Amino acid sequence: MAVGIFAGIPVRDCKSAVEWYTRLLGKDPAFWPNDVEAVWQLAEDRYVYVIEDAARAGGGVSMIWVDDPVSEVDRIAERGLRPAGKEQHGNVCKWVFHDADGNEMGIGGETAPTP
Repeated sequence: MAVGIFAGIPVRDCKSAVEWYTRLLGKDPAFWPNDVEAVWQLAEDRYVYVIEDAARAGGGVSMIWVDDPVSEVDRIAERGLRPAGKEQHGNVCKWVFHDADGNEMGIGGETAPTP
């Protein structure tokens, strides 16, 4: 069975959210289905999108798993975003970011074992 994902994040203001997620993800949206949604393709058949929906904004919790999370978090910092915190479970780490609405987006993956 092939698996893909199209995960949505409700926000109060789509245009300002697009600015933040563009900085987080390091690229512009792949497409805009309409005036209140913007979609980024993370990998083949794997998408994340913001949707303007004030009633549901702020409750999203997501994590993007990457091969080298330390380098990815460094690249995000170069674009002006800093994580609010870090969780570590053995050699798996997650750096937690929050958008303006309070949605949580984690960047995580395996890191080198600590000696």
